[in-house]
Amino acid sequence: MAYSTISTWTATEWNADLEAIARDTFVPLIMSVGASRVQMIRTSDLTFTVVTEYSDETTANAAQAKIADIRAKAATELPMAMDGAAAGTVFASG
Repeated sequence: MAYSTISTWTATEWNADLEAIARDTFVPLIMSVGASRVQMIRTSDLTFTVVTEYSDETTANAAQAKIADIRAKAATELPMAMDGAAAGTVFASG
């Protein structure tokens, strides 16, 4: 059964360069640790949510140490901080 993680972030600035770094650096990093899909969704001027999908919970759990490193890299190198995270089994989708 599919499994997803969700993290919420707040940035101190937003521009096209940061979007390019997210798209060209961080999405591939997340995909490389086992994600089947990553969506970065801008939710306000300075906030966004990252929805990461995995084929199953085992794959998601195996990726979490590397995901923690990726999140730390983002928070250290970019003007943003993670506000929260959640995860769970997908029980319905369309």
